[in-house]
Amino acid sequence: MDSTATASLASLWDEVSGTQPDPDLWVVIATLGAALAVVVPHPLWRVSRNAITIAHEGGHGLVALLTGRTLTGIRLHSDTSGLTVSRGKPHGIGMILTAAAGYTAPPLLGLGGASLLGSGRITLLLWLATALLLAMLVMIRNAYGALTMLVTGGLFVLVSWLAGPQVQAAFAYAVVWFLLIGGVRPAFELQAKRARGGAGDSDADQLSRLTHVPAGLWFFLFHAVSLCSLIGGGRWLLEM
Repeated sequence: MDSTATASLASLWDEVSGTQPDPDLWVVIATLGAALAVVVPHPLWRVSRNAITIAHEGGHGLVALLTGRTLTGIRLHSDTSGLTVSRGKPHGIGMILTAAAGYTAPPLLGLGGASLLGSGRITLLLWLATALLLAMLVMIRNAYGALTMLVTGGLFVLVSWLAGPQVQAAFAYAVVWFLLIGGVRPAFELQAKRARGGAGDSDADQLSRLTHVPAGLWFFLFHAVSLCSLIGGGRWLLEM
């Protein structure tokens, strides 16, 4: 019995960690077009931005844990805003890294996903994403956030378990393109909102207070990370 279970686990690990064939170039281009279609038009972006918020708040939460802070809860709101609450020192490197992780998380996740896809590890990407979503679900503290996470996580579970290889590949490429492209827009939107006198307590403002570095330089960092991730990740995805 033990040997059978061990063999099954080994087989499962080989399946997850192994490589899969690259999709045809037209699939890569089509998923790029699909990502642009849900990021560029404002009506669709108002809906799809919820997924970027998941990555944004997940970035805050993950870095808070990695820097020794206590993560107490995450909220996702219907206006695509979010809030991650952690306990610990209100200053210092842990708080700075936690605050900086939000706007940089979606493009960096996209870059990491592009690296996995570039090496043919489609299944591993889908399973890692599903595990991260399930872990984040445990920390959600409001009904809308829980619903959003269940729908998103459920979609990943369905594709990972029930879809064929071609559908899994197309889905994985679409998700990574979306993170890379969708990760660029929020920092520009926030910068425009601040120029109109809004968002006075944004991540950039919090970082400015924590570090005494002007908020504009933090926006430069957000833009640099997102644009470099898009360029680098896009090259990986398009190299067939």
